[in-house]
Amino acid sequence: MLLFGLFCLFYAFTLLGNGAILGLISLDPRLHIPMYFFLSPLAIIDMSYACNTVPRMLMNLLSPTTPISLAGCITQTFLFLTFALTECLLLVVMSYDRYVAICHPLRYSAIMSWRLCITLAITSWSCGCLLALVHVVLILRLPFCGPHEINHFFCEILSVLRLACANTRLNQVVIFAACVFILVGPLCLVLVSYTCILFAILRIQSGEGCRKVFSTCSSHLCVVGLFFGSAIVMYMGPKSSHSEEQQKVLFLFYSIFNLRLNPLIYSLRNAEVKGALWRALCKESHSRLA
Repeated sequence: MLLFGLFCLFYAFTLLGNGAILGLISLDPRLHIPMYFFLSPLAIIDMSYACNTVPRMLMNLLSPTTPISLAGCITQTFLFLTFALTECLLLVVMSYDRYVAICHPLRYSAIMSWRLCITLAITSWSCGCLLALVHVVLILRLPFCGPHEINHFFCEILSVLRLACANTRLNQVVIFAACVFILVGPLCLVLVSYTCILFAILRIQSGEGCRKVFSTCSSHLCVVGLFFGSAIVMYMGPKSSHSEEQQKVLFLFYSIFNLRLNPLIYSLRNAEVKGALWRALCKESHSRLA
């Protein structure tokens, strides 16, 4: 019951924290810029990811023998992959947005038009859904003849494949190829973007401007490091006799702690979000006094 209460607390904090970010972005006109436009779907993904995995985890803590149907398990796998793959692409888009804003500030409005921002967001979601659908179709072709017990907190794709009583080599190859193109490729693009940003920061003469840029970019780098680091270790790290238990710990870290840290990172490391929160609190206190 202690773990159940602790996980419930973290789950509620994840929903409230990301919901607060969405509320601040929608209510504060100063945050109606491309950077925070991309932060909105990222917050939605974090909330959706938590809603997809954590409730089932909490149910298993209360009743470990509660079964899940095959359709429910496949649906959970599809949603998990969709949110994870879309987040990978959105983090790359956000790094490109920061690159344009810092390295080409005079052309920022022309390059990052609202039409381009909407197109990039829709493309990220579409690619995430299509790639997740490919993995699910390859899973559905496999026979599952038992034991029907997943050694995980939820229907994670590698744990589901271990239940198949057929050759899963094609699935493994597709997963590895997806990791190369969706994890390694985007991570390289992010690192290139922030290398250019680093050189641009070093050329900034104003100390206040340098601090503002660093505060904005460091929050994004923290999220990128946590997300890509845990994903690469889980799917591209060397396999060992304890790989299943290590994966469960890493997924628990991401599902519970990383999703909870994202709102803290973006609020405590970002001056504009803190300013928006302060203005919202002041406005609420003034309305109560009036």
